[in-house]
Amino acid sequence: MQKMLSIKLLIVTLAFISGFIIMGVELLGGRILSPYFGSSIYVWGSIITVFMMSLSVGYLIGGKLSLYHANLSRYGLFFIFAAITLAPTILFGNDILDTVFVHFEDPRYGSLLASALIFFLPTAILGMISPYSVRLLIETAQHSGHVAGRLYFVSTLGSATGTLATSFYLVLYFEVNQILTTMLAVLLVAGSCAIMANKYVESESE
Repeated sequence: MQKMLSIKLLIVTLAFISGFIIMGVELLGGRILSPYFGSSIYVWGSIITVFMMSLSVGYLIGGKLSLYHANLSRYGLFFIFAAITLAPTILFGNDILDTVFVHFEDPRYGSLLASALIFFLPTAILGMISPYSVRLLIETAQHSGHVAGRLYFVSTLGSATGTLATSFYLVLYFEVNQILTTMLAVLLVAGSCAIMANKYVESESE
């Protein structure tokens, strides 16, 4: 019983972290794009659209993947892959934006394309986490709605916390790339924790 509670707490914590980072990255998107396309409603409309579309794709794929032998090891890989796909934003973000800006000076289409190139893939992978978390937490179909509601509450709470923390504090004290690098590191640690937890569960069941 204690082991199951610890695993559930880990999953809920990781779901909170994913929600925090999703909104943190989205807010930083405005800072990243503003030197090239400004900070008009067009730019924010593009960022929000890309994040909503990528999350919807992530929810769909994550839900589909959860049907096939869901386990903590694969769950941890979502975090690690999200970190890997976030790395180009830190390493090559300016180069990507330079290229897009040369060909699309219109802030509407330029910011939309730039947002898609930089943020779509990592956000889609982060979107896979919530439905997969629900599958890992569900014990019986009878409690599925309650589990899903509780999980999405925690994830959304993480998003709200990430929004306030990033906009009120982080951007005041750190550079954008410093914040992104820290988020990348947190994702790697979170994924590693899930993978190690899976190995522990398997060893206990033997």
